[in-house]
Amino acid sequence: MIRIIVDCYGGDHSPQAQVEGAIAALREHDDLCLVLTGDEAELRSILDGQGTYDRDRISVVHAPQVIGCNEKPTDAIRLKKDSSMMSAVRLLREDDDIAGLVSCGSTGALVAASMLRIGRVPGVIRPAFCPILPTMAGGIVGICDTGANVDITPDHLVQYAVMGSLYLQKVYGIAEPRVALLNIGVEAEKGDDLRRRAYPLLQQTPGIRFVGNMESRDLLSGNYDLVVTDGFAGNVLVKSAEGTCLEMLKKLKKDICSRTLYKLGALLMSRMFKEEKAFMNYQNYGGSVMLGCAKVVVKGHGSSRASAVARCIDQCYRMKREQLSEGIEQAIAHCPTEQSASQNEAPATVG
Repeated sequence: MIRIIVDCYGGDHSPQAQVEGAIAALREHDDLCLVLTGDEAELRSILDGQGTYDRDRISVVHAPQVIGCNEKPTDAIRLKKDSSMMSAVRLLREDDDIAGLVSCGSTGALVAASMLRIGRVPGVIRPAFCPILPTMAGGIVGICDTGANVDITPDHLVQYAVMGSLYLQKVYGIAEPRVALLNIGVEAEKGDDLRRRAYPLLQQTPGIRFVGNMESRDLLSGNYDLVVTDGFAGNVLVKSAEGTCLEMLKKLKKDICSRTLYKLGALLMSRMFKEEKAFMNYQNYGGSVMLGCAKVVVKGHGSSRASAVARCIDQCYRMKREQLSEGIEQAIAHCPTEQSASQNEAPATVG
């Protein structure tokens, strides 16, 4: 059995979405057990209304406090030890039989708690977020990092490429993920000092398929499977893409409603519009996995509904089943670093 904890509070639709998503995941995987953290009375009341499911594979841990998204992360994890998130993190750290954690709560608190309480895979400099977006070619693209680390070095980017490639291989079945470096142009010499130093290092990294720089406009083109970047640029990239898609949908709806002829055309194309809406709905793609943590951590969107929570649990389940953390530890040991690269390039001295 694979045991996963679900932090049931902190999201816009908590705890209803978390409980419904948990039941959906249980029905999908026969070898899955779930632990729900939060207000026990409320959670059991919701569970009682979920119909038929295997009650032996789900349990509740009482955790009455909630960490708000506007709270300072370090204060929250120090002062709210009985919160649903900190109770989940504590269980994940102390129980070797628990594989991972899913939370839709405060991103800052989850990152801080994971770093301080769970720790890193040996050799990993710092864990990084890696969400998944759909592409115009019908596939997916991962972005690593999207907010966990703002100030980084070329060595971070190399590790992001290695961890993200393994994630896409093991969880999504992409044999040789095409890895790109987010930049302001595709030429090798483009970008700031960080990216100019990282480019040759990525070329030397074994086990990844580095295809060069990528401009932000090509994120959803389908020409790349993984994009590596710092957390600041990655966060801006993802939110810009999501926001653009949402605003385009709003404009399309407004334009259709503006004329009777357009409404008639939309009626004939209603099936296509539903498919496109589902294609661009982030709820169908799960959450951001925190690659490099000693145990599996998946951060769901704050506005996640039941279907998105179920996808997050599925991500967590597959990462454990495929032993992703163990694979990362082995691969990281062979990563080149700036120091090792400079030593290899240093001219031999004459005795």
